[in-house]
Amino acid sequence: MKTELEKCLDGEWYDCHAAIFLEYKKKSRELLQEYNSLGYEQNPRKREILENLFEGIGENVSVASPFLCDYGCNITLGNNVLVNMNCTFVDCNKITIGNNVLIASNVQLYTAAHPVELADRLVPNWNCESGEYFCRTFALPISIGDGCWLGGGVIVLPGVKIGSGSVIGAGSVVTKDIPTNCVAVGNPCRVIRKINGD
Repeated sequence: MKTELEKCLDGEWYDCHAAIFLEYKKKSRELLQEYNSLGYEQNPRKREILENLFEGIGENVSVASPFLCDYGCNITLGNNVLVNMNCTFVDCNKITIGNNVLIASNVQLYTAAHPVELADRLVPNWNCESGEYFCRTFALPISIGDGCWLGGGVIVLPGVKIGSGSVIGAGSVVTKDIPTNCVAVGNPCRVIRKINGD
């Protein structure tokens, strides 16, 4: 029988209030509270916190504050990554960001979702005394390839892969995979042209 964590990482319905997830959230909230209170120049301590918070972090990484994430432990950043201020990473599943990536202010990466159909979304015969959450949740990984640039206010939805070298225009909502080396914009986000991948 799968654990709730295994169900979550496999993209199945899972109990987001299981003890393991509450532990992840507690740790991330404590670390982020300190992180977001640090001064601009306090880079050594910021690096320590990010190494403790994230699953993996490369060299020459900058994450501006304020920064928010759900668990932290499902986030991996490559080398030469800039995450600007006011970004939110809902990392209930894996968020993998490659090398040489620029993420502008107010970008939101969401791995968590709920079924669209109301009958699937609500837990049957739910009652508040059960300790169960009233709706079903699942999470799908997000992958952002090497050399990508996500413009200000971009929203990336669960399960999306953005190919290496691609640029996502400001304010776009990325609902489906984006191929390598292209410019994509809009809501829903669509490829408008290819770019040189060199």
